[in-house]
Amino acid sequence: MFKQTTLFIVLLALLSACQSKHKSLNDDSFVRVENGKLIKDGAPYHYIGTNFWYGAILGSEGEGGNRHRLHKELDFLKSIGVDNLRVLVGSDGSRGITAKVEPTLQTFPGVYNDTILAGLDYLLMEMGKRDMKAVLYLNNSWEWSGGYGQYLEWAGYGKAVVPAVDGWPAYMDYVKQFVQSDSAKALFANYVTDMVTRTNRYTSLKYTDDPVIMSWQIGNEPRAFSDDNKKAFAKWMSSVAAQIKSLDKNHLVSTGSEGKHGCEQDIELFEAIHADPNIDYMNIHIWPYNWGWADKDSLLYHLPRAKENTKKYMEEHLAIADKYEKPIVLEEFGFPRDGFAFSKSASTQARDEYYSFVFNQIGNVELYNGLLAGCNFWAWGGYAEPSDSHIYWMNGDDYTGDPAQEEQGLNSIFVSDSTIPIIKAANERLEGLKQL
Repeated sequence: MFKQTTLFIVLLALLSACQSKHKSLNDDSFVRVENGKLIKDGAPYHYIGTNFWYGAILGSEGEGGNRHRLHKELDFLKSIGVDNLRVLVGSDGSRGITAKVEPTLQTFPGVYNDTILAGLDYLLMEMGKRDMKAVLYLNNSWEWSGGYGQYLEWAGYGKAVVPAVDGWPAYMDYVKQFVQSDSAKALFANYVTDMVTRTNRYTSLKYTDDPVIMSWQIGNEPRAFSDDNKKAFAKWMSSVAAQIKSLDKNHLVSTGSEGKHGCEQDIELFEAIHADPNIDYMNIHIWPYNWGWADKDSLLYHLPRAKENTKKYMEEHLAIADKYEKPIVLEEFGFPRDGFAFSKSASTQARDEYYSFVFNQIGNVELYNGLLAGCNFWAWGGYAEPSDSHIYWMNGDDYTGDPAQEEQGLNSIFVSDSTIPIIKAANERLEGLKQL
């Protein structure tokens, strides 16, 4: 009887310890939202992060992989306080397509390039060693990683349209079919399940149990692409968010939205999507040059206008964030190098001033009580050496922050840039806020 009682007590203690450990993992290790704040390790989480879309490719041992460079990049980022990386899970479809990232992950519906999956596993493991957080996005409105167009092609809508070849009007007309296509959306839903329920081969952790992941993101700049699609678009976004939450109770879900600009200029559509209870926090993107707030031949001259419009765009969306008590992240923004040059040696005075302005808004209690929780600048080029012989990415080139459809060096931040001390100082300021 004594032995049985003792064994029962020991088993009860072990069970209690396991429950306590699990509770601690859920409460402290995962980023969560509380009273309109992102919370990490029990404290408000404000950050200056970056976009590192090619991280899974770099982490692979196959074509495009370079684990030595990956280690250097992560170590350098950590040294300047960057601990939040927004990463593409993988590119979709056939190779050899103009302006598409290679190598691709999903080569056919449900058929995966295992070297890229291994690269994603490895990236998450290495980020975990450095106490970094990942935002993983699963789809793309744009052609550079397949996304909408590739799913439509797989669903039988004809060959995917490529803007660089067929023009933007043709592309927009093609991809607007996505949110109306049950078959294309079903293929994507299967992919979501496969990725969210994955187990990391290196850590043996299920992705759903991995605190390195901060958020699953529906896509990169998801759009309706027409006024007629607004209702179907909002419904699809809601369904994907619900699907992810049904599979993963530990992680946040976000949209990847540009904000009003990505909602057919309809702020009410942005609000309707982000009011969904399965969407934990809000996203916006800001592109002063792309949106006509600064001209390529007068970037510095138009900087005041870019700052003014940026502040207005932030405030318009922060009002909605305040209404629903959800934090907001500016997870994409960029500014070209001076003279619209692409060389690493070109100066970045206008960019540095613009970045400083943006960084000062993060965690600013005067701006809707600090609801602007963080930002991820676009994008990290790090130690990459772009080619001197051509300006667009070609197979075998280093990966920079600029995807294949953009001039290499256009928006990339390299370790040699004068922007680096500004990033480091901004993160030191945010670190200081934790002490207040």
